[in-house]
Amino acid sequence: MAVLPITIYPAPILKRKAKQVPAVTDEIRRLLDDMAETMYAAPGIGLAAPQVNVGLRVIVVDVGEPVPLLDRTEPKETRRKLYQLVNPEIVAREGEVENEEGCLSIPHFRQVMKRRAKVTVRALDRTGKPIEIAGHELLSVALQHEIDHLEGKLIIDGLSQLKKEQYLRQLKQWEKEQAAHVPGEL
Repeated sequence: MAVLPITIYPAPILKRKAKQVPAVTDEIRRLLDDMAETMYAAPGIGLAAPQVNVGLRVIVVDVGEPVPLLDRTEPKETRRKLYQLVNPEIVAREGEVENEEGCLSIPHFRQVMKRRAKVTVRALDRTGKPIEIAGHELLSVALQHEIDHLEGKLIIDGLSQLKKEQYLRQLKQWEKEQAAHVPGEL
């Protein structure tokens, strides 16, 4: 597994609709594993393939929900639920919730978003088997956020062009400050 570079706004791939995956192959499984590794390293709770410069309908999500196990001696870290989804689509929506969201592709930016409180998502798992997930609360929000990426939709889209340009100037300033900082120096 490898940590992949995260694509940063305003990269054009982030605004394109991702393509359906025709079959879940070893290459797609490798992508899923690399994306999970990248998401955990970032750290984040979700990642879509366009965020690692791959224009396919593939997402990974782990909101840290514990998975109930019969054997409670297993280390807690292994009890998290990682969703690795191919060609996900929302098939049912219910309720409404507002949350402040961030995005790994839009560093140092947070936006209050209205989302559905519950969603049902159909997809293929890493073996190519059809699955259905009922997402509530944070899982619902994370699934919607990542599926939006597959449609080329970003949390920054609701801003005016002026505010987007202001954000990009602030991001460049932050990157310049980061580049000027030499590790090990005080």
